[in-house]
Amino acid sequence: MKRKLNCVLLVDDNDSDNFIHKRVLEKSGITENIAIAMNGKEALEFLTTKGTCGQPENSYSQPELIFLDINMPIMDGWEFLEEYKKLEAGQQGKIVFIMLTTSLNPVDKTKAEKMLESGCFQYKPLTLQMIDNILQNHFPEYL
Repeated sequence: MKRKLNCVLLVDDNDSDNFIHKRVLEKSGITENIAIAMNGKEALEFLTTKGTCGQPENSYSQPELIFLDINMPIMDGWEFLEEYKKLEAGQQGKIVFIMLTTSLNPVDKTKAEKMLESGCFQYKPLTLQMIDNILQNHFPEYL
């Protein structure tokens, strides 16, 4: 790997999934900074707070990669994406979104493909092979 991603954000309300996905990310070595938000509202707060995820205190958190669950309390993945689009450009950054879900509903997959300009729809759990594919498709300069 030529270089590492600055930050990866996991947005999921399931502690077990977050634990497993964080371990897979650590094993992959693609980043030193892994942040976790338990719902879309926490993820928005993370993105609009300066000085987190390896950023200087005067810069907004801009993870290059966000793994986003669909079904969460408080604010689900779809609501998060709608609110994310309303953020200032400096808070949005250039993020690749991966919908990482257990949903087998084909409507969810179609909706994700329409909503995600840069990203894709994947089924849990996250694997090293999935990370390799994501890097090849979205971050070839990091390989």
